[in-house]
Amino acid sequence: MKTDRTIRREREQRNGRNAFAKNEPPRTYNKPSQTKKAKENIEAKTAGKTELKCTVKKKEETGKKIVTGEQAEKKRRVCPYEKKCGGCQYVHLPYKKQLERKQQREKALLGSFGKVQPIIGMKDPFHYRNKVHGVVATDRKGNGYTGIYEEKSHRIVRVDSCLIENEKADAIMQSVAGLMKSFKMRAYNEDTGYGFLRHILIRTGYHTGQIMVVLVTASPVFPSKNNFVKALRKLHPEITTIVANVNDRNTSMILGDKQQVLYGKGYIEDILCGKRFRISPKSFYQVNPVQTEILYDKAMEYAELTGKETVIDAYSGIGTIGMVASDRAKEVISVEVNGDAVRDAIANAKMNKIKNVHFYKADAGEFMVKMAAAGQKADVVFMDPPRAGSDRKFLNSLLRLKPRKVVYISCNPETLKRDLGYLTGNGYRVKKIQPVDMFPMTEGIETVSLLSR
Repeated sequence: MKTDRTIRREREQRNGRNAFAKNEPPRTYNKPSQTKKAKENIEAKTAGKTELKCTVKKKEETGKKIVTGEQAEKKRRVCPYEKKCGGCQYVHLPYKKQLERKQQREKALLGSFGKVQPIIGMKDPFHYRNKVHGVVATDRKGNGYTGIYEEKSHRIVRVDSCLIENEKADAIMQSVAGLMKSFKMRAYNEDTGYGFLRHILIRTGYHTGQIMVVLVTASPVFPSKNNFVKALRKLHPEITTIVANVNDRNTSMILGDKQQVLYGKGYIEDILCGKRFRISPKSFYQVNPVQTEILYDKAMEYAELTGKETVIDAYSGIGTIGMVASDRAKEVISVEVNGDAVRDAIANAKMNKIKNVHFYKADAGEFMVKMAAAGQKADVVFMDPPRAGSDRKFLNSLLRLKPRKVVYISCNPETLKRDLGYLTGNGYRVKKIQPVDMFPMTEGIETVSLLSR
């Protein structure tokens, strides 16, 4: 007959613990603050020096299963949010393996058009995002916190820090959430339509160090706004500007149409490829400044501008590509449909004392059709469309204008394949394809391609 001591020992052995271990530390689980350790784990894996740090030894009996060190390594997650978040699909892989997988995908999708050059990776693939967004929530005790929507749902996963986000931005976001209770500020509830603070958006200047905090609220009435700004700036005097953006609509869009500057100028500035750019809350600006310079340098290399060309910068945003090209071209025509972006672009050109770039608020496809109808020419077209790629209307306008070269910058190799197929079926040839890893830890890839007639 088994004694109580024997029964207790067998039970605890089945649970994977030694009942007679002296001073055994309690089990620990990944916490939000452990992202620094997670980063070290990925770096060690990349260098091929990972030491297994799980609760099992190389072979340990757990019930009837034998868990080897290799199997446990596959199960170990370096990011505490990976399973629920879904944003970083490759975070469990060593960075070298991430690049290999992206290279294989590029070859599979684009290899039929020509040689795909080796992907250009990052030296340090962590904390690269200069734009950080958090959904605001409160717990049962009224404490504020921020997070992201769980993959394929609108359930909020609390995230206090992230391996790919700017660390200072993460810290400021936690401070904003920490002030909510003392200011009796409730998070907006999508289901009931009640609450005040919906989102926090933080943008940082990589070279300038400037920081913009955008507080997205459900109401234009911001109680104690001056005291709130004062309290936040006391915690983070490095903040350059604070903006209140009002989004009172039932929508998945983050930013609304109305906004009020609470502190500073309402925008920040950063330097890219030697040019200074103004970035407002709604401005499109690449999230990885280090790799963006590599991407744009490659685009300029492919264009081979001599100073005699007329260049079109389609989907121009705040004018980054066009202004980078302005030093090497005779004339640059920047076309953008978003009015706020065009205003920023004009201000950017004045700030950089650029006089050979002309800005137009228009649909790029319609604009090029009118150019062709008027007998106007363009030597080179830079195009940087959204993830959906270019529509047939734009591509047909490109065919009518007949530029000698097209430099296509894409953030989606699948839509790039579709668009390259259409252009190569209508007189263009793909000359070069260069993938750039703009989004480490994720499956995202940026690609610059050169086409010519």
